[in-house]
Amino acid sequence: MEPRFNLNDNALGAKIGKRFANTSLAILQSSLPKATIELVELRASQINGCGYCTDAHTKELAAAGEPAVRINLVAAWRESTVYTEAEQAALALAEEGTRLADAHRGVSDDTWAQVRKHYDDDQIAALVYLVAMINAANRLGVILHLKGGAYQHGTFDTASA
Repeated sequence: MEPRFNLNDNALGAKIGKRFANTSLAILQSSLPKATIELVELRASQINGCGYCTDAHTKELAAAGEPAVRINLVAAWRESTVYTEAEQAALALAEEGTRLADAHRGVSDDTWAQVRKHYDDDQIAALVYLVAMINAANRLGVILHLKGGAYQHGTFDTASA
């Protein structure tokens, strides 16, 4: 499977991509912990079957020093003991916000209560945008047939501005 199209080689695609990257940069500059951001992105990417994004966020977590057990257990976070209650709330929000079309009714009141318990308003704003943005990125990756495996740590660091 080869990539279908390079958005960055298209003037309009590159223009939109810069704005997309700047939104992601604002999320990264929030007080939301970097590990939480990457865990949420990894979980949504796994659910959506985006090889490129799964590869990227796995490598970013590893480069940041996350233990392999925390990276490897993301898909089974509910049955794991390696995530904080706050991370579990963020992962639940990611799953429920990602599975909107899977006969779910969106984010449950229980999940929202856990998110409110563990995060302040700025962090919640960042989390909500994070879930929306990673789902959009996953859709781009899947539509364009972007493969996992070749991502290099730090690639996203130069994507905005």
